Amino acid sequence: MSNKEVREFSEKLKSGLEIAEKRMLEEKAMRGEDIIVSSDGKTIERIPAREVLAKKQ
Repeated sequence: MSNKEVREFSEKLKSGLEIAEKRMLEEKAMRGEDIIVSSDGKTIERIPAREVLAKKQ
């Protein structure tokens, strides 16, 4: 693969992951569920999906 093809593939992959994350958050928010996050790999938090979705928009 050329560098251009690698860049295009990476962009498509990133875009697809963003769409999947948004859909997951929307579904969880609709059901009133939380998501589990860890920013430092040690501390684990439960956050309502609605809050996370509101921050991303």
